[in-house]
Amino acid sequence: MSEPVLEAEKLDEADGLAQLRSRFVLDEVIYLDGNSLGALPANVPDRVADVVRRQWGELRIRSWEESGWWTAPERIGDRIAPLVGAAAGQIVVGDSTSVNVFKALVAAVRMAGEDRTEILVDATTFPTDGYIAESAARLTGRTLRAVTPSRVPGELSGRTAAVLLNHVDYRTGRLHDLPGLTAAIHAAGALAVWDLCHSAGALPVGLDEHGVDLAIGCTYKYLNGGPGSPAYLYVRRDLQPRFDSPLPGWNSHTDPFGMSPSYAPAPGALRGRVGTPDILSMLALEAALDVWDDVSVSAVRAKSLALTDFFLRCVRAYTEPGRVESVTPERHEERGSQVALRCDDAGEVMKRLIARGVVGDFRHPDVLRFGFTPLYVTFAETERAARILAEELA
Repeated sequence: MSEPVLEAEKLDEADGLAQLRSRFVLDEVIYLDGNSLGALPANVPDRVADVVRRQWGELRIRSWEESGWWTAPERIGDRIAPLVGAAAGQIVVGDSTSVNVFKALVAAVRMAGEDRTEILVDATTFPTDGYIAESAARLTGRTLRAVTPSRVPGELSGRTAAVLLNHVDYRTGRLHDLPGLTAAIHAAGALAVWDLCHSAGALPVGLDEHGVDLAIGCTYKYLNGGPGSPAYLYVRRDLQPRFDSPLPGWNSHTDPFGMSPSYAPAPGALRGRVGTPDILSMLALEAALDVWDDVSVSAVRAKSLALTDFFLRCVRAYTEPGRVESVTPERHEERGSQVALRCDDAGEVMKRLIARGVVGDFRHPDVLRFGFTPLYVTFAETERAARILAEELA
């Protein structure tokens, strides 16, 4: 038996999170794409069936009160809060990540004041964030500049209204310095808006600890909420009275059933609501969050780093030197929970890997991306994935 195989066995034996695999529906596939869509938690199908058959089918409209549908956005937000280092009452769930980026960025610009005429956006961002930032700049009459995160401190000025950044780079898995960048943004008098799509549920975030102003994130990656599950919006408590949403809806009105022709925002994080909550997917997400009961985010982070370290060692041991290049940082403080490998024929290689039961994904033009979800990925699977990868690269 090879040394990496023996090491994988020892690491799995010592894995304090190994029992969590039973909380998911898994098969023989080595699933390394949880950074795109998390695996199905085992309790979700029955919970969704109850929502459909009993809550909707029998109680019908009574479920808005009797089944807690009306309060779901803030209730589920409070369950996400500890996973991103936030106290209760600051997160509301609903709408897509894109819609929440728009709400957060425009609200940040409005809070910054008229003399703040510029928005900075992460130049390496997921494209939608860039599109939304461009639209927000047009609508608010600001200019927009794209800046790589490491250069943000040097690009800030008295003109800066808000800065939109990704906590983890979706292509490379690079983890950006949320504490340091947030502090620099605040020192310049601007507001920090963070996209947590690739960090929430994979590593500690510390929104409250680091004074982040606004944050958004999806729930279908490391939070395993299901395809198209609703996103969330974080508004720091002291900013909530000033949060002026560009999408005021009846659900965020202080008296939603008063049907007033004039808008008066609800207090607190509820200002982030817009329209009727998407109940089916929202309650599927609520059920999915049960897998986090009694789970420490710091333990998840420790295993994430161990898995990605081990995968990189196995890739180096098994593949011909120079055949692939890791674009994921080696340093733990700069790494999310994925490994990105560059090779010229990445698209074809990933197709062959998937055919052999190793599911990662391909990012244009030449990146093989492997996401490691510590709640259900094992070290034995990690070693086997690296071995199959090496065979396909050969």
